[in-house]
Parts: sequence; structure tokens; C-alpha cells
Amino acid sequence: MYRVVQESLTNSLKHADARRVRVLIRCRQDRLEVTVTDDGRGGAADPVKGAGLTGMRERVKVYGGTLLAGPAAGGGFTVHAVLPAGPS
Repeated sequence: MYRVVQESLTNSLKHADARRVRVLIRCRQDRLEVTVTDDGRGGAADPVKGAGLTGMRERVKVYGGTLLAGPAAGGGFTVHAVLPAGPS
């Protein structure tokens, strides 16, 4: 998840002209969730085109997780990743 947060922050800085970025980490009993939202220019309607997003999606998928990324409802851009919890 570190790489998801790192790449999301890099994208906010390099591409979005964001002034604020919020990183929310939730540890649930069955999963770990990370949401990164910025207040920048948003993004393309098809966020799959970015190499950084593709890399994040591939990394998360290797561990059985999911990643959603796209323009936020109120402006800006959101990346939301979920990884299943490992065996305890």
C-alpha cells in the first residue's frame, strides 16, 4: 500500500496542481483500505491511460486487491485501493 500512496501523492503533485491531499487508511478485520483524494484539476474520464495508475492497479491485483481511480464528485481526483487481510 505504500507504493499506492506514494504514486498517488506524486500524481497529485505532478499532474493535478493540488493544494491539498487527504490520505485515509482504514484497517478492517478482513481488509486494508487506502483512499487518497486531492483537490486538483481532476483527471481524464478514462484514468486507465496513465502508466502510474496501471502500475498501481497491477501491484494491488497481485495481492488479490482492487484499485479504483478517477475524478472525484466534488472536483479533484480519488484513488481507492483495497487489499484483503492476510491470515492471522
